[in-house]
Amino acid sequence: MAVTQRRGRRIMMTQAELDAYLAEQRTCRVATVSADGRPHISPLWFGWDGGSLWLYSLTRSRRWAQLLRDPRVAVVVDDGHEYGELRGVELAGRVAIVGEAPRTGELCPELDTPERLFAAKYFGLSTMPYDGRHAWLRLTPDTINSWDFRKLP
Repeated sequence: MAVTQRRGRRIMMTQAELDAYLAEQRTCRVATVSADGRPHISPLWFGWDGGSLWLYSLTRSRRWAQLLRDPRVAVVVDDGHEYGELRGVELAGRVAIVGEAPRTGELCPELDTPERLFAAKYFGLSTMPYDGRHAWLRLTPDTINSWDFRKLP
């Protein structure tokens, strides 16, 4: 599936900038859709492997229930204080559950990379700790929009 990137070319991040940005940021905001069509937005930790955004979500959460019913999601990662410092990425598509839910550590080679990245980023560990309450959602985005206002003249 081809990913489309839209935004003004002057402020769009390059792939290398996007990868570095998503590797350093810690919190994203995940937008899901409720049964009555209302949006629900919640913060979450994430990992980025260069092609997919990995969300480690509580399985007994409103977000999880909504994504089971409708896997469409939009995710925003952004930062900046002053206008000229604003930058971010919006990723949209459908999530897929990967591995057991909740995750207890069963062998799942597809999770080797995201769990290694996530464990290092958030826990300072080389292996993933499991609590039996979270599971993995993979978003391989259909669209990616990025902006970096620091590029404005």
